[in-house]
Amino acid sequence: MDFPAPLIPGRLIRRYKRFLADVELDDGRVVTAHTPNTGSMAGCAEPGSRVWLSDSGNPKRKYPLSWELVEARAGVIVGINTALPNRLVKEAVEQGVVESLGGFASLRSEVPYGAERSRIDLLLEDEVRGRCFIEVKNVTLVEEGVAYFPDAVSERGAKHLRELMGVVEQGARGVIFFCVQRGDAREVRPADRIDPRYGETLRQAIGAGVEALAYRAEVSPRSVELVTPLPVVCP
Repeated sequence: MDFPAPLIPGRLIRRYKRFLADVELDDGRVVTAHTPNTGSMAGCAEPGSRVWLSDSGNPKRKYPLSWELVEARAGVIVGINTALPNRLVKEAVEQGVVESLGGFASLRSEVPYGAERSRIDLLLEDEVRGRCFIEVKNVTLVEEGVAYFPDAVSERGAKHLRELMGVVEQGARGVIFFCVQRGDAREVRPADRIDPRYGETLRQAIGAGVEALAYRAEVSPRSVELVTPLPVVCP
């Protein structure tokens, strides 16, 4: 996925109220940008970090700029926009990058499903292969090469795992897909110390037949693309 216009570089002053960030642009101006990420952004919101913003081009928006990328450590650029992973996974599936999800006749997004009234991120359908329900999760927290999810307590994440167990019980495929928007991870693990209930539910889901997939992205100020499969480790 290429960014439609050049991103605007700057330095993070602070992130606050979850959805706002003050940024000093390279030309010296200080702006307030929308932060499209509801998580803790642990390790990705340090004051002084190099960041990149997109411009919606809509002057009617209260905050026309949105925070897209951060250099979490030297040479490691991270995509923090949680609206992108669904598009990235959809693109990767359509381009044949994710071989285990290939061969379906159709792909739909945001389809209502489940006993808890959820919406599936991606639904693959085929007369022969049947249906495959895919829940996508954005992963930004990496420590010593290990990517962890979630970075904050996520009841919604546990709910989605329960929904996937439900579709598997009914005979369809259920997939939890971890989209790692940074290039320094070698594996994905549940963040048990942050949300032990999520880790417990993930293990239960995998035991019930839910497939856990993870792919690492190449991230730059020009584009974000899923390229490398990673193992999901649940010791």
